Amino acid sequence: MTAPPPVTARLADGVTAISPAHWDACAGAANPFLCHAFLSILEESGSVSPRAGWQAVPIIVDGADGVPIAIAPAYAKRHSQGEYVFDHAWADAWARAGGSYYPKLQVAVPFTPVPGPRLLLRDAAAAPALIAAVEAVVDRHAMSSAHATFVAPDQVPLFEAAGWLIRAGTQFHWANDGYTCFGDFLDALASRKRKAIRKERAAAIGGLTVRHVTGSDLTERDWDAFWTFYQDTGSRKWGQPYLTRPFFSLLGARMGERVLLMLAERDGRPIAGALNLVGADTLYGRYWGCTEEVPFLHFELCYYQAIEAAIARGLKFVEAGAQGEHKLARGYEPTLTYSAHWIAHPGLRQAVGAYLDQERVAIADQVEALASYTPFKKSE
Repeated sequence: MTAPPPVTARLADGVTAISPAHWDACAGAANPFLCHAFLSILEESGSVSPRAGWQAVPIIVDGADGVPIAIAPAYAKRHSQGEYVFDHAWADAWARAGGSYYPKLQVAVPFTPVPGPRLLLRDAAAAPALIAAVEAVVDRHAMSSAHATFVAPDQVPLFEAAGWLIRAGTQFHWANDGYTCFGDFLDALASRKRKAIRKERAAAIGGLTVRHVTGSDLTERDWDAFWTFYQDTGSRKWGQPYLTRPFFSLLGARMGERVLLMLAERDGRPIAGALNLVGADTLYGRYWGCTEEVPFLHFELCYYQAIEAAIARGLKFVEAGAQGEHKLARGYEPTLTYSAHWIAHPGLRQAVGAYLDQERVAIADQVEALASYTPFKKSE
């Protein structure tokens, strides 16, 4: 029997220290948040840094030829901000028991609750070696735990097989059921819901112009306007924005063709905006903000305009971010999301595991109940 080829695991000093070609050969092109450009922009803009509490330490498994065959986008962290899968209760419990929960290792896209691969695999057979390398980093650097958040469903069994604890969550995603226009989507809804959406849209855009900007049409003036919106929303939600102003300029310059910026303007002056990224089959809504309160404008820019854009581009899905049961009435259906957790201490691991067993049942029941309230016509 021939022995498998040797592999080597190593840590890199940031995404920027890795060849873009090598990274993207593992990450693929489907999910824009996992590409080398996006993750390196986070670092270069100062949005991700040790000072911000996100120290980029990608974990790499090399093949026999020294070229990466698997990468985990990993970050050493000393807090739990910007993750959207909340483990503050675990940290508090461990602190009360006399333990130190931080530092911990986060395998994720910073500030981005978008499901996707967390094991970036050029060679699928390298998955166990990569997971073992993540566990080894936790052990060797005296970390409490590793957390792979918003894991693509098809990768969950890989973590389960390695003995990681699995956590479930809920988001609301829109699915394109072969619609050719927004009217087709409305026709699929119950009459009362259809009328409600038409009223919301009319109220939202009265006196406004909505402009979709992408690629080389993105200007610094557009980003200045959106930065104002983003700061306002960020300060209210998180206390301070996670992203820096240079992040947006770099995003437009390097990934402009994958950016869809929607601006609502009154007399040529932007008053609200929503930022989306375009994937292979999905439109990802990320940030929203405004300087003028207009009824239903949030729903218009973030949900209805996103649906129209997805239909026009032939995309299958719209993912409009974390949480938000208000999305349900607007055609976004409850969807399970997953995270995987490796906890070093057996006692803490057992306690968290028992909690997650109960939580998963509750989440599954919640999704089933929410699904019965979708606005679509009910079959007889």
